[in-house]
Amino acid sequence: MKLSSLNRSAFLFALVIATSCSTGQKSDAKKGEVDSLSSNEVVLNEEQFKNASIRLGKVEQRSINGTIKANGMLDVPPQNLVTVSAPLGGFVKNTDLLQGMKVQKGQVIVTLEHPDYIQIQQDYLDLNSQLEYLQLEYQRQEALARENVNAAKALQLARANYFSTKAKVQGLQARLRLINIDPVQLEKGAISSTIHLYAPISGYITQVNVNIGMHVNPADIMFRIIDNAHLHAEAQVFEKDITKLKIGQKVRFTLSKDSRERTAKVYLVGKEITPERTVRVHCHLDEEDPTLIPGMYFNAFIETDSQTVPALPESAVVNFGGNDYVFVVKNEALRQYEMTEVKKGNSESSYVEVVLPDGLSSSTEIVVGGAYELLGFLKNKAE
Repeated sequence: MKLSSLNRSAFLFALVIATSCSTGQKSDAKKGEVDSLSSNEVVLNEEQFKNASIRLGKVEQRSINGTIKANGMLDVPPQNLVTVSAPLGGFVKNTDLLQGMKVQKGQVIVTLEHPDYIQIQQDYLDLNSQLEYLQLEYQRQEALARENVNAAKALQLARANYFSTKAKVQGLQARLRLINIDPVQLEKGAISSTIHLYAPISGYITQVNVNIGMHVNPADIMFRIIDNAHLHAEAQVFEKDITKLKIGQKVRFTLSKDSRERTAKVYLVGKEITPERTVRVHCHLDEEDPTLIPGMYFNAFIETDSQTVPALPESAVVNFGGNDYVFVVKNEALRQYEMTEVKKGNSESSYVEVVLPDGLSSSTEIVVGGAYELLGFLKNKAE
């Protein structure tokens, strides 16, 4: 049956109205669906889904070493740090040392002079010459006493003079050795007004506190020498982690403003808690590095025993606002994902331990690739 011109126009008008109503209903339905999403949910269109390169996965049980966070400072053993002072004081006559210079054990580092050095040597030579006479006199009096020729008083006086002078000579010998003068060589040579001080260890000069002509006292620090061949790391570990420490544990540390990771091993664990509630942990470096200097600060991770824990790839966990989150699949067909807060634990080999909230299990599908892209979409949605 053919439609008249008027009826045909009415039919077309009705068809347009019906199509418009159908499109409007679909649009309103989709709008209602988007408006019903929570602030932690995001729905991707097909183009966004492709650009985000979304990959899904599930929580795995993995063996991950526990770690203890610590910080500390590089240091040297007490025997590798030496402070040089003048045993009897004196005036600095000569020194060529500068900070950073390397010295060898036994090398002359400073020459001092003082009139007291002359007096000590003179007293020693004087008393040492008397000692030989007093010894012979004491032996003679002993021989006479055995024959009952002399009085006991004479023997006692000879004995007292001899041992008193001998003690003084031995005291002067000790003082001479203290200022690096050999008494035997002094008896063969001449009196000197100067003495030399020698480097007690090999190492680097870190402090120079004297100059030519300066008078130094025995308590003054003239030089400081450090042998950094045996640097160690002194880490500070909080009281709550003390029970996890063991000798031989691996330590990974990085110096301040240095991205290179270095390794060490726990050598000693302190037995005293500081006022800051920490314990000192002495660690030996696996590789010596002459470029390192005592006093450098570092951040460290001490590896404890491994445990089997629920874990996800590190790419699955995002940080936002100081908290850690993962994106859980709400509706895979609609490409709908929900950001859910989790707790992070230890990490190893690109995997991180996670503590899931109630309601999630190991069978829950989680976004393991493209999580940061989803976070970006969610932030844009909020804006």
